[in-house]
Amino acid sequence: MTSDPESTTAAGGRQIQLTPMPPGSWLLIGGGVVAALGPLFGFLVGSMMGSTTDIGNLSPIYLFLFLGILVGGLGIGAVLLGLQRLVRHRRTLVSDQQL
Repeated sequence: MTSDPESTTAAGGRQIQLTPMPPGSWLLIGGGVVAALGPLFGFLVGSMMGSTTDIGNLSPIYLFLFLGILVGGLGIGAVLLGLQRLVRHRRTLVSDQQL
């Protein structure tokens, strides 16, 4: 039984080191997506409901656009929270390297 010499030796080329994403990165990305798409989906849902049926004194377009803006505001809050976690993580990395 012969073994393949290429499978036993280390492969040539540059070694790759995988590093995890810093904390807060996914919150930053997800919050940005929600902040961008929230008002758009609110307007889309309001447009699908049509302007012929009024909910209270508001047209559904305005009502769902307002709700989409509120969801977008929550997305901006998530972006700010993710940014805060990212900055704190980088500060701890810098302070650990100075020690």
